[in-house]
Amino acid sequence: MKKSLFLILILICIGFNLKTNAQNGFHFLRKSKLKQRVSFKLINNLIVIPLEVNGKTLSFILDTGVNKTIIFNLSKNDSIRLLNPEKISLRGLGGGDAVKAILSKNNKIGIKNIFSSNESIYVLLKDAFDFSSKMGTTIHGIIGFRLLKNFIVKIYYSSRKISFYNTEKFNLKECRKCEILPIQFYRKKPYVNVQIQLDTIGNSFTKVKMLLDSGGSDALWLFENSKAEIKTPKKFFNDILGEGLSGVIYENRSRIPKLKIGGFEIRKPTVSFLDSVSTKLARQNKQRNGSIGGGVLKRFTIWLDYPNKQIMFKKNRLFKTAFNYNMSGLDIVYNGKQLIQEVQQDISNYKLSGNNSVSFFTNFSYKFKPSYKFKPSYKIKAVVKNSSAYKAGLKEGDVILRINKKLVYNYKLTDIINALSEKENKKIQLRIKRLGIEKTFKFRLEKRI
Repeated sequence: MKKSLFLILILICIGFNLKTNAQNGFHFLRKSKLKQRVSFKLINNLIVIPLEVNGKTLSFILDTGVNKTIIFNLSKNDSIRLLNPEKISLRGLGGGDAVKAILSKNNKIGIKNIFSSNESIYVLLKDAFDFSSKMGTTIHGIIGFRLLKNFIVKIYYSSRKISFYNTEKFNLKECRKCEILPIQFYRKKPYVNVQIQLDTIGNSFTKVKMLLDSGGSDALWLFENSKAEIKTPKKFFNDILGEGLSGVIYENRSRIPKLKIGGFEIRKPTVSFLDSVSTKLARQNKQRNGSIGGGVLKRFTIWLDYPNKQIMFKKNRLFKTAFNYNMSGLDIVYNGKQLIQEVQQDISNYKLSGNNSVSFFTNFSYKFKPSYKFKPSYKIKAVVKNSSAYKAGLKEGDVILRINKKLVYNYKLTDIINALSEKENKKIQLRIKRLGIEKTFKFRLEKRI
């Protein structure tokens, strides 16, 4: 169960019908500059960049699927000055009530030599997504259209770099091994036409209109019945996709034979099939059939050319890697930091003996100096019913101590997810703590699609 909770960023702004004042947008501080390169982290297929907001550096997900800048996680240490705030309500993906938020205008946002002095920010008063625990690192917000609209942006997924090009000095040129597709915008979100092969139509392809969604960790989403042939295949399993602004979102997880982007054919990508109830707001674009997420996008070097409404794809070294998913049935999240005692060995009270050619220690003793460090902790947030972990007896709330006898704080969250997605029938042993009692559980990874 590879949660794409992460996400559901693509649609959290679907319900935003609020009008804001016209803004100048992002630009180069020095007009003569050709480009600005920025390093990013790739976590669960999502691009995480450092943004300076009113003088404070915060971590944002770069999400092509949103048209507003949103902050949803601020602690006392991360506090920033918000300008001209007003209370509002937002409604997004999911079926619950609207959530409370603040709209702040005229904020200053920058990333290296790129800057805007008149940005609106939506601040959620409650972090309904809990992204930081799901990604294993602090995530403060998301940004999309506002940062991308004035530049040609090249995303090097394989080397974790982004280049922002000055459109007055740079034009996107075709390359022999590239595919260029036109972009259509709907409510400032980019859509492309691609082709998919489905079990329901045999070896033929059908055209679909898909949102480009760098803020979704899944490979593909498809909206059931948005076309007559888009239906969940016979082989699938139920899963929780994640959380939107207004509630939990459910899916049927499966695969399709092929995805075709221009001349590129991608084989057996994983797909989340979503019903009309959980995606009601997302279907306001009546022609939309789904989304292309980070699980596909990371297999390319991508040029986003919003000013000229086009995107260019070029295969990278990840293109032929298999599409995996979490085969354990466990949704594991970051559980804060724990204080761990580490013992360091010291040699003391020694004398050095010997001549010029041979030396050795005599009369020495060992001292063990304890040191304390904060290390990550992880817990089980949910267990999919009838999964291998569920059958083994693991439960929601179990705190993980060891994975295959290795202390869990030596892992990053992405390492844990990868370990649970690697190989069918792989043995997994978890040492957990439940209500103060330590227990060990064993199971095997189970391929369900």
